[in-house]
Amino acid sequence: MDNSSGVGVIDKAAMVLDALEAGPTTLAQLVSATGLARPTVHRLALALVHHRLVARDIQGRFVLGSRLVELASAAGEDRLIAAAGPILVQLRDATGESAQIFRRQGDWRVCVASAERPVGLRDTIPVGTQLTMKAGSAAQILVAWEDHDRLLEGLNNARFTPTVLAGVRRRGWAQSLGEREPGVASVSAPVRGPSGRVIAAVSISGPIERLTRQPGRQHAEVVCSAARLLTEALRKGND
Repeated sequence: MDNSSGVGVIDKAAMVLDALEAGPTTLAQLVSATGLARPTVHRLALALVHHRLVARDIQGRFVLGSRLVELASAAGEDRLIAAAGPILVQLRDATGESAQIFRRQGDWRVCVASAERPVGLRDTIPVGTQLTMKAGSAAQILVAWEDHDRLLEGLNNARFTPTVLAGVRRRGWAQSLGEREPGVASVSAPVRGPSGRVIAAVSISGPIERLTRQPGRQHAEVVCSAARLLTEALRKGND
């Protein structure tokens, strides 16, 4: 069967990615698996590393890169958003605060779904809003389970510390007090894709006066429950 698309460089890059599906692979093994010239394979592999479609393990072997996981997660975003509506409404009604879902897109976290508190003082974050990855409980969630290099990158100039993220991983939820915006508190928990990777954060946010200075004590349980429901919905959608 001819798998050629007629675009040579794309076909060769696809051959490299296909060869890596079996697991960590040396350059020599890539050359053998693809049948391409060694300089060509080396050049393609390094270009794919640059775009994070391929990575290197501790032995220097080539492996599939984290960008592929991100793209696969994004492909499941419709399922996340479809499941989000009723769960966010339940979360909003249970807490009395605005509820949101954030996903990481490059250097930002983007609100992909929300249920606003209907009346009174509230933290309004419309769908499509881009917020910093350096502050806020949702940012903590989206950074806390990253691989080592991206974790260090996420901590650079962040308002949170390695100790804070260690606590997030231990508890399974995050809170912030005026970290992103003065006077605003929030609580967030991780939503995981079918592979188990954290692909989104579900959050509630509102004034510190209502959420108190320990918002997690009051709301972490219900926020984590919403995150579990979303995780289960994604897993069922993948069956």
